[in-house]
Amino acid sequence: MGTYQYLRELWSNPTKEVKAVWHQRLIELRRQPTTLRIPRPTRLDRARSLGYKPKQGVFIVRQRVKRGGHTRTRPNRGRRSKNLTSRLSLGKNYQFIAEERVTRKYPNCEVLNSYLLCKDGQSAWYEIILIDRNHPAVLSDKNLSGVATQRGRALRGLTSAGRRSRGLKHKGKGAEKARPSRRAHSRRQ
Repeated sequence: MGTYQYLRELWSNPTKEVKAVWHQRLIELRRQPTTLRIPRPTRLDRARSLGYKPKQGVFIVRQRVKRGGHTRTRPNRGRRSKNLTSRLSLGKNYQFIAEERVTRKYPNCEVLNSYLLCKDGQSAWYEIILIDRNHPAVLSDKNLSGVATQRGRALRGLTSAGRRSRGLKHKGKGAEKARPSRRAHSRRQ
């Protein structure tokens, strides 16, 4: 087995020592800011499988997202019963929301991919691989240059998490209304 396979096994079946270390690391993660640029990925095997390369123009950002129901803001004018509902059920997963927030924080970068780091009862942490859109090292790389030209990938739902949230991971029976999008399908009817 290679090094990355050993790392993958350790993540899927952690020992007692690893669990104790992660208990301490979760305490540190809760104290850190919501969006934090980090020097290297915590899960190296996962990052490399999703396209991360240790080169200039490619970096990692850790994003925290609150778990649970997404509450709406209360209206400050008018009184209508439909405005007073407190819950807003989004058709987005937490990973998609994390990618969108990081995209707004780093407007000159594009999201390559992301993965779940850990979660507790309140929050979920994702590590998002970003590439600088105008960096010469990224533009000369044949694998990354195509992604760099797609403006606003995360905001348009073109990343892997966005496609999953839009229902584009399924094909065939049961997914007839997913393409090109649910909204376009309903307009066509």
